[in-house]
Amino acid sequence: MGWLYNHIGKPLFFRRDPEVAHEIAVEAMAWLGRVRPVCALLEKIHQLPASAYRPVECFGLKFPNAVGLAAGFDKNGRAWPAAAAMGFGHVEVGTVTHHGQPGNPRPRVFRYPAEQAVINRMGFNNEGAAALAARLAKLPGPGQRVIPVGVNLGKTKVTPLDRATEDYVGSFRLLSDHADYVAVNVSSPNTPGLRELQDAAWLKPLLAALVDENKARVAAGKPHRPLLLKIAPDLSFPQIDAALGVISELGLDGIIATNTTLARPGAFENVDEAGGLSGLPLRRRSTAIINYIARATNGRLPIIGVGGISDEASAAEKLDAGATLVQVYTGMIYRGPFFAAELARALSVRQRR
Repeated sequence: MGWLYNHIGKPLFFRRDPEVAHEIAVEAMAWLGRVRPVCALLEKIHQLPASAYRPVECFGLKFPNAVGLAAGFDKNGRAWPAAAAMGFGHVEVGTVTHHGQPGNPRPRVFRYPAEQAVINRMGFNNEGAAALAARLAKLPGPGQRVIPVGVNLGKTKVTPLDRATEDYVGSFRLLSDHADYVAVNVSSPNTPGLRELQDAAWLKPLLAALVDENKARVAAGKPHRPLLLKIAPDLSFPQIDAALGVISELGLDGIIATNTTLARPGAFENVDEAGGLSGLPLRRRSTAIINYIARATNGRLPIIGVGGISDEASAAEKLDAGATLVQVYTGMIYRGPFFAAELARALSVRQRR
């Protein structure tokens, strides 16, 4: 499969505008997800047998393997039914905002093949929380899926910061019935002012409101939904400490480290393109933050590691640093649609050894 992608699929995709290529990939996955016999066959081929490989258990959920599809690929929840067939152990849909929005003007995605990197300034383009909830409601829900499905929540661009809590809570109410877990994204660099929500003064009331909503679910006889915070790689260690303090005080279930970066390391020093940088240049910083969080929390806080995973070594590095699960997106662009299956098998064999 890797040979076919590198010699046929990748050259064809890379002749296209990056966002057009992404839209084609989403359509292809959505089509595959509707053809259940083919999906079932590919799941049998690509998912690791539980008799030979132990599932990963994390924040009350079971994951058939440690490799997930990061938020940003399937913003509107159209492609995820095919994720298990491609070898993923979980998928995170979104980022979704309470109100639908078009995102930033195009072009807004830029590839850098020599560095295995991407810069994007998409700006949370999506159809909105109600549309995603309606789509998810038509498909198997939590506990009935081959793999867990997380929902990544962001802030609507036109919503001012002082009403951000209302925005996130509105999305949570619409989507929590359909999510295996919920990720709170306050770290995208492409919505003006969003990263200010990582400051403890903004973060604590926002997360407290979501925790209260979760408790209200339980009081109403509904299951608790694991809540995770997604942070930026550009935070200082004192800022991370402050966020970890809020997480500990409120009892959140985990953290996702990290989102894209505004830094321009190495070959990107003179690249004048706005947006978040992802891919291989993020590898070292992301791993350092994962390791810092694991040490700061004595390994008690589950971590999903994201950033610069392009092969077994870079994924294993995240796990060794303290992550329980990993997610890929940019790596799949450069390695192909079945990268997750190859990675999951390699990691599982390594963990057994």
